Amino acid sequence: MLHISSKAIFMDIANLPFGTTDWSAIERTEHRGETGMATWRTQQFGPIRVRMVTYSPGYLADHWCSKGHILFCLEGELVTELEDGRTYTLCSGMSYQVADNAEAHRSSTKAGATLFVVD
Repeated sequence: MLHISSKAIFMDIANLPFGTTDWSAIERTEHRGETGMATWRTQQFGPIRVRMVTYSPGYLADHWCSKGHILFCLEGELVTELEDGRTYTLCSGMSYQVADNAEAHRSSTKAGATLFVVD
């Protein structure tokens, strides 16, 4: 939560009726990395994309990403490298957040990981 002049600013989620998602019923799409594979199940809610992403063991992204995300690690371990060389490791139950065009990043995993991503 951001604070400006002691007033809270919240994400604006407009025109989105209540709904549920059975992620097992959502079609999978495959996205090859430099090594390994990412499998996405994606739902679009207006301007908000929500994904369940599973990375295979040995996955390494084939690009630097500048899209903002809120990412929650459900299973496994994910290493996120920032373009400036810093690295962060997420284990099950951990999350990260980054704004659009803030810090380019790419992900990898030795043993595999499953993530819930909002962007």
